[in-house]
Amino acid sequence: MDTKDFQKLADRCLDHVANWLENFDPDEVDFSSSDGVLTLEFSDGQRFVLNRQTGAHQMWFAAGARAWHYDWNSEVSSWQDDRDQHDLFQNLSQVIAERLGREVEACSAP
Repeated sequence: MDTKDFQKLADRCLDHVANWLENFDPDEVDFSSSDGVLTLEFSDGQRFVLNRQTGAHQMWFAAGARAWHYDWNSEVSSWQDDRDQHDLFQNLSQVIAERLGREVEACSAP
């Protein structure tokens, strides 16, 4: 995939996650977006970061001491982990649910 196509897919991913995060109470989790980086901030100040890594053509998600790298899989139209192929949106939903200590609406693929 060329860089232009990657950036379109990455920006679509970031926009989709930002739209999903709009459904949360900002006192619970708030977010900001800037130039390929989406920062989630929780009420205690802890931050998670989802960002595009243009050089690697990957999406990176860091949540506390954990981090994952996702490659675009065009066969299934999904961002998949480069180690075990789990889906970015499923992992994002799960990690935020764990962090908040409650179930959350799933962030499904656009």
